[in-house]
Amino acid sequence: MPNIKSAKKRVLRNEKARQRNAAARSKMRTLVKKVLLAIKEGDKAKAQEAFKLADSVLERAACHGLIHKNKAARHKSRLSARIKAMAA
Repeated sequence: MPNIKSAKKRVLRNEKARQRNAAARSKMRTLVKKVLLAIKEGDKAKAQEAFKLADSVLERAACHGLIHKNKAARHKSRLSARIKAMAA
């Protein structure tokens, strides 16, 4: 355990950030899974709605440094391609 006051504060800040990041990462993964589930079910409208939410969360995660911007772009591109490939 740190002895210096600023180091103690830093430990608390790091823990809060860790929890915030974990929640955001979990939300992002859940929304991506919802898109994949809708694609698997063959429901294009549902997949597009889920993708709209996932797209927003992926972009926000990339902007905040939670994931790399190329990773967000890759996920969005692949999900979009799978939705477009579905039968209308």
